[in-house]
Amino acid sequence: MTDLTLPPEQSTGLQIAKLLIGAELITPKQLRHANRVRSKLAEQKTLLETMFDLEYFTQNQFNDMLRNADVDIRIGDLLVEMGDITSAELSAAIRAQKAAGNNRKLGEILVEQRYIKEQRLINVVANQLGYPHIEPDYAQIDKQILVDVDPSWCEQYEFIPVRREGDRIFVACCDPGNEEIRDVASRLYPRATIVQAICSRFNLRQAISKFKNRSAPVRVSGEDSHIVRLVDTLLYDAIKMESSDIHIEPTQNKVRIRFRRDGVLWPYKEQPQEHLAPMLARLKVMAGANIAERRRHQDGKLEFTDPVSGHIIDVRCSFYVSVHGEKACLRLLNRKATLLNIEEIGMAPSVLERFKFEALDAPTGVVLITGPTGSGKTTTLYGCVDYLNDDETSIITAEEPVEYVIDGITQCSLNPKIDLTFEETLRHMVRQDPDVIVLGEIRDKVSAESAIQAALTGHKVLTTFHTEDTIGGLLRLMNMNIETFLISSTVVSVMAQRLLRRVCRDCEQPYTPTPVELQRAGLSPADLVGANFKVGAGCEACHFTGYIGRICVFELLVLNEQVKDAILNHRASYDIRRISIETSGLITLLEDGVEKASRGLTTIREVLRTLPRLDSPRPLAEIRRLSKTGT
Repeated sequence: MTDLTLPPEQSTGLQIAKLLIGAELITPKQLRHANRVRSKLAEQKTLLETMFDLEYFTQNQFNDMLRNADVDIRIGDLLVEMGDITSAELSAAIRAQKAAGNNRKLGEILVEQRYIKEQRLINVVANQLGYPHIEPDYAQIDKQILVDVDPSWCEQYEFIPVRREGDRIFVACCDPGNEEIRDVASRLYPRATIVQAICSRFNLRQAISKFKNRSAPVRVSGEDSHIVRLVDTLLYDAIKMESSDIHIEPTQNKVRIRFRRDGVLWPYKEQPQEHLAPMLARLKVMAGANIAERRRHQDGKLEFTDPVSGHIIDVRCSFYVSVHGEKACLRLLNRKATLLNIEEIGMAPSVLERFKFEALDAPTGVVLITGPTGSGKTTTLYGCVDYLNDDETSIITAEEPVEYVIDGITQCSLNPKIDLTFEETLRHMVRQDPDVIVLGEIRDKVSAESAIQAALTGHKVLTTFHTEDTIGGLLRLMNMNIETFLISSTVVSVMAQRLLRRVCRDCEQPYTPTPVELQRAGLSPADLVGANFKVGAGCEACHFTGYIGRICVFELLVLNEQVKDAILNHRASYDIRRISIETSGLITLLEDGVEKASRGLTTIREVLRTLPRLDSPRPLAEIRRLSKTGT
C-alpha cells in the first residue's frame, strides 16, 4: 500500500481504505485497482464510492467496520467520502458553523442548507457512532415509563423515553451525544441504564406535543351495552389482526362477519340475525348516517381510537341494501400508516430508474398510476409526492379524503356536502402557482380533461386511475372521448400495479411448481434453472396461511414516439402492447410477478390468482436481464 498516493482531499478515503484492509474487507491490490478506476472515470467519484461500485463489500459490512473501528472519523469527512455531500458544501457548512460561534451542530446546518436530507444524516450518524435509530411514536410508547416524567422536561431538553428493555431505558433525542440529556434521564430512572437513540427533530417534537396533550382513548357509550361491546370488539380485533376491511353480511338466518387481511377475506364470527339491526344502528350513529333510513344505500365515516396503540383509525362506512337486510363494509385507514419512499415499494432497479428519470423528473405531463381498488395506488402516489417534495417545488393536492399528511405540501380534502367539489377545487388550484398538481383519482371525463388541461398549461400532474393494466389506462381515456392527440402529447407514463401476498419468512420452504402451474404461468422447465421458488408451510405468525404481508408488482409504460404514434392511429390494444414491449422495454405485470416468485417473495399460485394473463411471459432469464435483478 506504500505505492498508493492520493491527493490531500482524499486523505479521509485513504484512512477508510486502511480500515477496510485491516478488517479484511479489501486487499491492497483491490485498493490500487479502485484508485486507478476512479482516476479514469468521467464522473468524479470518491474512492469509497468507487469501491462500492466495484462491489468489494456491502453497506452492512462497511457499517459494521465503522462501528468497530477505534479511529474517529469526522462526520463531515465521512459524508463527503460517501458521496452524500461535496467538499465545497462541507466547507460552506463549516464556515456557517464558525460564523454562529460553534453554537450549532454541523449536521443541523447541513440539513438546513439542504445539502443532505435529515433521514440520511441520521442513518450515517447511527452507523458511524453506533447509536440506535428509533423514531418516537407516542402511540407506541410504553405509558408506564412516562408515569413520573414531566412533559415540560422533555420539551426543555428535547428528548422522550420510548421503551424499556430489561434494566435499559431507551431515550430518543436529536443529539445522542448530549450529556445533559443523559444526566436528566438518569435522575428520572436512577436504577436503569440510559441508552440514547437518535431520531428526527420533527417526529420528536410530534411525540412530545402529544405527550403534553395526552388524553384517554375515546370510548363510546349508550344504547345497549352488549351491542356497544360487540361493535367495539369487532373494531378492536380488526385492528389487531391488521385487517383492511370489515364485511358485515346478512344471510337468510345469520349475520356473517369477515375480515380482509392481505387482500383476502377470512371468516371472523357469525352472529344471530337479530343482532344485525342494532349493530348497524350503532355503526350509523358513530358514522353520522341516518339510522331511520333502511331503504337506500348510505355512506359515512368515523374515527376510532385503538386503546392499545393509541392510534386513531379512520373508518369509511358503506351501508348497502340487500334482500336480507343492510350489508355494511368498513374500510380501516390507519393515520399512522408508514409513508414509503419511492425506492422502498418494490420496483425492479431498471423500472425504478426509468420511472424516476423519464416520468417523475419530467418537467410537465400526466403520470397515471392504475390498478383496481386495494392495489396500493395511493401508497405509490404518495411515494412519488415524497420524492418530488422539496423547498423549491410547490405541490398542491385534491383528495377524497387525504390519507397521508405530508409536511411541506398543500393538501385539500374534498367535501361535496359543503360544495367543496372536485370541479370547484380544480378551478382554484391553478391559481395557487403550483409546480405539481396531485389529483386523488380520475373518476370521469371532467376530471380526465382537467388533468390533461393542467398538463397542457405546463404543470406536472400525478393521479390514479381504475384500470386493469397500463394499456387499459390509455384505452379508458380514449373511451372517455379524450382526443388521442391530447393523450399522446400530455401523458408521460402509465404505471399499473397489484399487491400479492408475501411468503411467510418463518415457515417458508423450497417449492417446485407443478407442470400445470408452469403451463398456466407460461413458463417452461428451463425457467426453473437458477430459480428459488418457495411456499409457506403455515405457522402461528401467518395464522397458518403461509403468507404474511404483501409485495407489489409493477408494469411501467413510458410513452415513446412509437407508442404515441399507435395511439394517434387508434391501434388495437394488442398492437399497442406489442409495440410497448418491443420498443419501450415494458415488463408486464405477469412477468414482474413471475420474476418475484422465482426469488421466493411470493408464490406461483398467488401470481396466477391475482395477475392478468394477457400474453405468455418471456423467458425468466430475459425478464431478469431487463429488470436488472440478477439471479
